[in-house]
Amino acid sequence: MTSTNGGDDRRTGSDITRSLDLLWGEGGRPARGPKPGLTLDRIVTEAVRLADAEGLAAVSMRRLATELGTGTMSLYRYVPGKGDLVDLMLDRVHTPPEEDGPWTGGWREGIEEYARATLVLYRRHPWLLHANQARPVLGPGSVGGLDRTLSRIKSMGLTDPELVGVIVMTEGYVTGVARTQVHEAEAAKKTGLTDEAFWEAQAPTLDRIMRSGRYPTLAHLSHDSFGPDFDHFEFGLQRLLDGLDVLVAARRAQE
Repeated sequence: MTSTNGGDDRRTGSDITRSLDLLWGEGGRPARGPKPGLTLDRIVTEAVRLADAEGLAAVSMRRLATELGTGTMSLYRYVPGKGDLVDLMLDRVHTPPEEDGPWTGGWREGIEEYARATLVLYRRHPWLLHANQARPVLGPGSVGGLDRTLSRIKSMGLTDPELVGVIVMTEGYVTGVARTQVHEAEAAKKTGLTDEAFWEAQAPTLDRIMRSGRYPTLAHLSHDSFGPDFDHFEFGLQRLLDGLDVLVAARRAQE
């Protein structure tokens, strides 16, 4: 249930009913003329692979047909257009993994798992940051993931809107961290400069500026303040959970 703005594809499928039919298995086979071996599942799988490798902008019906070794019109028998295809791609990557067994953790562990899994999802599929998911067409993957997360935090004892708010808040935090990490990786790939080399190039100028006395608070920070050893993601996640812990305790005290 991600909500990001901007990027290469700003709309989901124009025909919501058609996208829902495709997502829930009611329109996944063409009425006539299917190419042997071509399936909706294979089309979506290849679209996700292409987006992972080259970005969402690289996913066009023509390019996808080339990768699949078929004609463009064959794809349109399965998927009306790119908007509907993006709906299917989003639901595919948001499908939660199979459960190993019944959940035995508490609500805090549930949020931790959700946050870390979402960060991994963005690292694995950076194109998600370029897809507008503010109005998602909900399929089995998205609904299944939302249901699982809600079931793991239900014990917080909050109202239903508040439980949804917890997920929205957590996801907003993770998305911000993921955007920074993905952009750093993209910059390193594009420029050929590692993070270390990038900051080393600025070091002489920054050292001179810090010694000028104009920025005394920054100048007196410890040398490891911006170092890679501090896990900013986990620090922020734990503080978010600490805040929710106070709310949960207050609600329980009112019972």
